[in-house]
Amino acid sequence: MTQLVEPLEKADFTVIKATKGDQAITTLQREGKNIRALITDVNLGGGMSGWDVAQTARELNPDLPVIYTTSYGSDEWSAHGVPNSIHITKPFVPAQVITALSQLLNSSHQEPSNPDAT
Repeated sequence: MTQLVEPLEKADFTVIKATKGDQAITTLQREGKNIRALITDVNLGGGMSGWDVAQTARELNPDLPVIYTTSYGSDEWSAHGVPNSIHITKPFVPAQVITALSQLLNSSHQEPSNPDAT
């Protein structure tokens, strides 16, 4: 995921990096609503998966967009992935993640339509 920091920053995103699942959870708890999205590898090591991190993140912020990256597990995404998430299979180019992130952020900030409005 280190290869994403520079491209995301060049795309005007602020990046907070955590290398382990427990670091990510601590950061999510500390930063709260200031975090607008989560990008996580499914295989984080250290006993916590990206699935676990995203689930905890959603408990803290139910609307948080999530992007999972992995070289395996696309078949597990439907069972373990949270709603409003995208799965990107490795290898990928950073532009794929930036595009997915922009889509998720744009869709989560759209106003619901009101059919009764005149």
